[in-house]
Amino acid sequence: MTVESGTGVAGTVAHRQWLAGAIGAEISDAALRQVLLGLPGVDQVGTAERTASLATRSVKRDAKLWALDMAIRRVDLTTLEGADTPGKVRDLCAKARRPDPGDPGVPPVAAVCIYPDLVREARAGVAGTQIAVASVATAFPSGRASLAVKLADVADAVDAGADEVDMVIDRGAFLSGRYRQVYEEVRAVREACGRAHLKVILETGELATLDNVARASWLAMLAGADFIKTSTGKVSPAATPAVTHVMLTAARDFAAATGRRVGVKVAGGVRTAKDAIRYLVLVKETAGEEWLTPVLFRIGASSLLNDLLMQRSKQLTGVYAGPDYFSLG
Repeated sequence: MTVESGTGVAGTVAHRQWLAGAIGAEISDAALRQVLLGLPGVDQVGTAERTASLATRSVKRDAKLWALDMAIRRVDLTTLEGADTPGKVRDLCAKARRPDPGDPGVPPVAAVCIYPDLVREARAGVAGTQIAVASVATAFPSGRASLAVKLADVADAVDAGADEVDMVIDRGAFLSGRYRQVYEEVRAVREACGRAHLKVILETGELATLDNVARASWLAMLAGADFIKTSTGKVSPAATPAVTHVMLTAARDFAAATGRRVGVKVAGGVRTAKDAIRYLVLVKETAGEEWLTPVLFRIGASSLLNDLLMQRSKQLTGVYAGPDYFSLG
């Protein structure tokens, strides 16, 4: 299908039908620009005020344990270091399955996230569970490679058994206004993923403006992303409430326009249980309760899980267990 023209992001039935038909299709450069540049501008002051207001919301004591368990179930437990080893990945998978070996009531995490060459190790480590194996790809974290190299990276991950692929967009192309190039790369990666879900990393810390975050979100969703993700965790700032609010708003509006729900993942800088719960509140109040599921919301983290466990122990026993009580991975 080739889509030649659009009408901006209006709310007409005809335009909603056009957007729905455009998902994953070949779109002309002019039509893509019309959609992206036709998005309403993001009110930066309003966004800051809204996220600051939501950050003051408190979770009542009797709901705190529920919120902590909800956050744990949405964690993508991650190790993306050059020194990663099969042994470290096996330990990570054990942690993902039983975050606190002393408390069988703690739920497992949503996924483990690793490099493509360690997917088979992770696949074995979570065998017999519902935990997904996510692999970064497409020359993570820079994205500086040819499309052929990026697709080979994806093929390695999928062939090894990855359930999910986290790709990075070419920020240089996006910031230069080469939207169709970025769109076509996402389309090609989506096709290469086959049955695996595609999470598209925007690297919002390099996008400069919230308007760009909104445009990149819509571009990725139109190209067929199953998730849009804030960051690689390698660039500062990474996830922030403001960019997450913009992405959640885009996902909500995209679903209203097309009938297709796309997930949102925050990654990088989410280290405390308080942070995680604030993001859960942000999800509920921005996109709605429908997004409060691991299918539509994830938190990429390495150190967060232990703080969630510490706070959970405090809720149950009244005392902190301390960080040394829990394994690192």
